[in-house]
Amino acid sequence: MDLLVLLLIVLAVVFMIRGPKTLPKWGAAIGKGFRGAKEEAGKAQADIQARASGDSTTDAGGDRPT
Repeated sequence: MDLLVLLLIVLAVVFMIRGPKTLPKWGAAIGKGFRGAKEEAGKAQADIQARASGDSTTDAGGDRPT
């Protein structure tokens, strides 16, 4: 909880120093970052599911022969 308060204080100070003109740019950059992370997480999850459903010949140990 203390970390959140500190973060809000730092953001308020930065906002006062930089002004409201740069805020939309920061918002867009943060949004693109979150969007990219969400897309990559979805790709990784789909890859894991595809490997799990299509790879029933190997055991839980990986590449060891059965």
